[in-house]
Amino acid sequence: MEQNHQSQSSNSILTALNLSKSFGGLKAVNNASIDVKQNSITGLIGPNGAGKSTLFNLLSNFLKADTGEILFEGKPIQDKPPYQIARKGFIRTFQVARVLSRLTVLENMLLGTQNQTGESIFSVIWKQAKIRQEEKENKEKAMAILESVGLSAKAHDYAGALSGGQRKLLEMARTLMTNPKLILLDEPAAGVNPTLINQICEHIINWNKQGISFLIIEHNMDVIMSLCSHVWVLAEGSNLADGTPQQIQGNEKVLEAYLGG
Repeated sequence: MEQNHQSQSSNSILTALNLSKSFGGLKAVNNASIDVKQNSITGLIGPNGAGKSTLFNLLSNFLKADTGEILFEGKPIQDKPPYQIARKGFIRTFQVARVLSRLTVLENMLLGTQNQTGESIFSVIWKQAKIRQEEKENKEKAMAILESVGLSAKAHDYAGALSGGQRKLLEMARTLMTNPKLILLDEPAAGVNPTLINQICEHIINWNKQGISFLIIEHNMDVIMSLCSHVWVLAEGSNLADGTPQQIQGNEKVLEAYLGG
């Protein structure tokens, strides 16, 4: 299959056009484009050093692109800081799970809650009843999510005591506290035992059925091929191919990029 970029359409939740990013003389991302459809699970793969993590950082504005445009729900976001993007429902995780080790699992979950009444000093004075009600509802929501991912028994343990796989699961679960529309997952299966990988995949499928879209970087091809309806391939910072998992598996350019042929 020749490279065949999907054009932006009304059912795209995320579209990036002609993104580039250089570090000194190294062009980490070179005129790359990507499109994620509403309610899809989309994959992003490529050999080591292909620019996948840099592209993730550009999409979520943790890095500023040198050139190009990023549209979330049809509106440009490349000039907005990451926290504003997150408030729009566009959330990302990291290759190494970012949890606060000295807080409990439940406290980590509650950190994901946005737009709380208690964030205003005036509300702390005048709306204490509302704040208490919100806190109760947020704890109930957090516990329900932890229950759904099998971490409720760990709710009052320090997050630092979790295994690497459990930390990834906690980071993914915490994103649900923000009512996300799109989640970027950076290698959710890396360093995770096979049993937990299967559980993570099941959660992604279930959350997708609830209307959450996903863009996933992953080196585990079994995970990508079983989860994703569409896969994008980067090589040396540029688009190499995109298509269904079956098309990508049979693409000679992709095989050459991975095997160095």
